[in-house]
Amino acid sequence: MTSTERIKTTICLYLNYLVHGMAIVILAQNMTVLSQQWHVNDAGVSLVISPNIAVAYFFGILAGMANSFLDSGTYPALMELYPQRQATANIMIKAFASIGELLLPIIVAGLDHFQLWYGWAFLLCVFLMVVNFSFLRQRTFPRLTTNRVTMPNKKQNTLQKHIPLTPKKIILGCVLTVFGYISMATFYLVSQWLTKYGSDVIHLNLVHARMLVSVYSVGSILGVIVTALLVERIIKPVWFMLFDTVVSLLALVALTLIPTWWVALISSFVIGCSAAGGVMQLGLTVMSNTFPRAKGRITGIYYTASGLASFTIPVFTAWISQIGIYEIMWFDVLIAGIGVLCSIVVLTLSREKKTIVA
Repeated sequence: MTSTERIKTTICLYLNYLVHGMAIVILAQNMTVLSQQWHVNDAGVSLVISPNIAVAYFFGILAGMANSFLDSGTYPALMELYPQRQATANIMIKAFASIGELLLPIIVAGLDHFQLWYGWAFLLCVFLMVVNFSFLRQRTFPRLTTNRVTMPNKKQNTLQKHIPLTPKKIILGCVLTVFGYISMATFYLVSQWLTKYGSDVIHLNLVHARMLVSVYSVGSILGVIVTALLVERIIKPVWFMLFDTVVSLLALVALTLIPTWWVALISSFVIGCSAAGGVMQLGLTVMSNTFPRAKGRITGIYYTASGLASFTIPVFTAWISQIGIYEIMWFDVLIAGIGVLCSIVVLTLSREKKTIVA
């Protein structure tokens, strides 16, 4: 594959995640108008309930399947395209998703300012996906190879045959799978409810409430860049996981305990840097290095857990929102706390047996 073809294929793969980032926040950004159109409350919008609940569930499940197919196809493809920089290539997926999360609130605010139909934001996502699909069909991909870049195949295969599957590695795999759920749930919940939290709890106007999501997205982009630079050169992934989860927990506690404009602004940025700055991709990298002979299977397991978060978190928050929006942020604090515990367990087990290749 030529360098030009490699770049074209990479752009198409990343563009999918730019649209995916828009899709993550598009319902939350249009929650008010959708609740009016569907004649439901915020809980109804969170559950994506329309006049026909069967149709709503069908398309919700279809969207979840599409997201799983996207993850399971893109991550292995990027690892084959950039075998020497797999961690960086994976983390950059989050950068493009964050760009989408940043652009969508700006687009929605522009439509609202000029009193245009809110549906143009949805149609823009559809248009980008159709165009990218036509380009992606013409791209070429590298042939699948083994995990091989620094040693001859025979020597590597010999080493791989002697990698034992110990009970501690199994526990480590289970904890990392839980972390896949937790890491997705933490930032997914914030991206969905930050605007509503700003307007209902902090009593911001809609423009400032939407600005919190934009600031959060800027933080996630910066976090991705910093993570990509440091994790390749200075800090091991397991330590970065612990640092990110602790910082995101502290920021969520501050956001919940002190619901003011400046605290919300700073906390949104910090949460974006930590919880949405590539920590989920780091968890996948750690898990793949723990089980180097089954990277494809590991990717599927890990993102199945994150997909479950995308499905269950809206259900949980729909129930909690009937009590109050304020309680939703405490729920996210609980989730972030579990993430810290998972990171500590991963760090402890990896230091005991040195089962993780950083």
